[in-house]
Amino acid sequence: MSADGEKRTVTKVDIINLKLILRARSSHIGQSIQDSLKGIRQTGVIMSSKDERVKRVIESIRTFPDFPKPGIVFRDIFSLTKNPLVFGDCISLLVEHIVEVHNDVEVIAGLDSRGFIFGVLIALRLNIPFVPLRKKGKLPGETLSLSYSLEYGNDELEVQKDAINPKAKVIIVDDLLATGGTMKAAVQLLNQAGADVLEGIVVLELVDLNGRADIPTNIFSLIPVSD
Repeated sequence: MSADGEKRTVTKVDIINLKLILRARSSHIGQSIQDSLKGIRQTGVIMSSKDERVKRVIESIRTFPDFPKPGIVFRDIFSLTKNPLVFGDCISLLVEHIVEVHNDVEVIAGLDSRGFIFGVLIALRLNIPFVPLRKKGKLPGETLSLSYSLEYGNDELEVQKDAINPKAKVIIVDDLLATGGTMKAAVQLLNQAGADVLEGIVVLELVDLNGRADIPTNIFSLIPVSD
């Protein structure tokens, strides 16, 4: 209840954030996580279900046919970021998945460039480091690099040598999975750096392209899309 006695609306991530806080402060707090969660449930808060939040995210993403060329349906991820409430829903859903499935994650790696938008916020919620995986020539200092092929040519991905400790447990974040070439390269680059890649996470996946087939790690997509 709020101070004036009215019910307030929270999402499941409020509960998960409490778990994270209590886990981090477990040596200083005597009350168990379960007791704390029980206390929250008794306050009468109204929780928004996962399905409701996913629906809001889906409805917020606009599509543009024949862009950037005929035959392509472009999904504008920035229409999602224009709505703070729905953008928050999206981040919360991704964080919840990570906490429930990979609670031992130590680093979030974001793919250049829209993966940075989601990856930074996820890392902040989890209170763990964020590491950018960038196109060639964008990072200072010593880097590890990996060249890879795409449907339109070749590209190169880099990470700073000192960005990730050997055997660190890493999740890769991007906005979209299409043919999977960049995500596959990211996994290979991080393996080269000695990291343990737990999963690749995306907001949208174009499932008809079957991009996940050649990626050497599990893929979680919040919104699988079929054309």
